[in-house]
Amino acid sequence: MLKTGLIIGILLTTSSALGQRTLEKVMDRLSGDEVPLVSVTEVRVNPSYIRLDAREKEEFDVSHLPHASHIGYDNFDPKEFTSSFPDKEATYVVYCSVGIRSGKIGEKLQQMGYSHVRNLSGGIFKWVEEGNIILDSNEKPTHKVHAYNRFWGMLLKKGEKVYGPEDEEKDEG
Repeated sequence: MLKTGLIIGILLTTSSALGQRTLEKVMDRLSGDEVPLVSVTEVRVNPSYIRLDAREKEEFDVSHLPHASHIGYDNFDPKEFTSSFPDKEATYVVYCSVGIRSGKIGEKLQQMGYSHVRNLSGGIFKWVEEGNIILDSNEKPTHKVHAYNRFWGMLLKKGEKVYGPEDEEKDEG
């Protein structure tokens, strides 16, 4: 966790020199290799993909992708998930802020026997950066995005950043 934070910190301080493409590649690397990445465009044009939000409820309530189901991260419950999503052959797209937590949940889903699990490359931050609609807890369009914490929030260039009271304590996106 600390190593990931250190890498991101160095990259953030040099991101203008590296350019957006390099930063995206690094974020893709940090999301892990075990769960295949899927692009925002592919998710947007494939309504059959089941969208799963691996952020905490507070983050989901601020905003989430249309048609997304909240599954959480800290309180992810495999038995509840299997009960709610019994089709192990469907395509599941897991996302979080940038792709790290969703990669970890995606790995758990694969271990549970789900064969078509994808991690949204760049997470909800990338979704917003590409101009896609996000919804609030009342399923109304919003510009607010829970930025996880001020460190990770530096990656979010579009939308209105929202932070929780615990934002300085978290170190992974």
